[in-house]
Amino acid sequence: MKYCSPKSSPSDSNFRIFKPIHTQRLNPLQNIYTSLTESKKRGEKKFVVLFDPDKLRLKRMDQALDLAMECGVDYFFIGGSLVVNNMLDEVLIEIRERCHIPMILFPGSSFQLSYRADALLFLSLISGRNPELLIGQHVISAPFLKMSPLEIISTGYMLIDGGVQTSVQYMSNTYPIPAHKDDIAVCTALAGEMLGLKLIYMDAGSGAKNPVPESMIDSVSGAVSIPVIVGGGIRTPENVAANMRAGADVVVVGNAIEKDPVLIREMAAAAKEFN
Repeated sequence: MKYCSPKSSPSDSNFRIFKPIHTQRLNPLQNIYTSLTESKKRGEKKFVVLFDPDKLRLKRMDQALDLAMECGVDYFFIGGSLVVNNMLDEVLIEIRERCHIPMILFPGSSFQLSYRADALLFLSLISGRNPELLIGQHVISAPFLKMSPLEIISTGYMLIDGGVQTSVQYMSNTYPIPAHKDDIAVCTALAGEMLGLKLIYMDAGSGAKNPVPESMIDSVSGAVSIPVIVGGGIRTPENVAANMRAGADVVVVGNAIEKDPVLIREMAAAAKEFN
């Protein structure tokens, strides 16, 4: 067992004596959050590829990794809404062996945890009213994360209506913010920043019909001082460019790249136009 199961209780004797395993880093990384905030100050944009271990075919991932290194992808997000296999560690090991691009966990639950990544988005679903996803799951995973070598980045996660019910909407049992309600999105993001969250992540969800509206990205990014991440429903280089032009500091693409990894080249090129 390479890491302590998050199912363990903090009072469990195994938890008390557990010593975290610091997996070897091929390339020591600077603080990821500091890097994001410094990039925001300079007006630099970041392009992220999202891998969902449940959907991933490792052969296709090889192609995606080669293209990511070739095109200068900034980060990998690793995670999904479900846990139907044990591929998480295998995916992290494969990436670590092939490249130095930082890996950030984007967990759909408290069970999607591993010490093999570099950082974790500690997501609080501030757009919803489900207490389990505002604080409940965080309490379960906190003892595991306290002992881990992961950089923990508290993140205000905002689900935005993408025109179709997505997995995250169904699994979270919450309503997304309506796509035409920029004011609700702004107030929600402001509340998250005032609560001390370090990032705002607006997501239309995996497989969304529509991406987050540009007007909403513009309104939210203009209202908060912390980095803004945008994902969901982004299928073309033009979508990437439009989101960054609207104010997104980080753009995340998953589904489109799972279907056609070659899109990484065009999307990364679109992102670099802003740096």
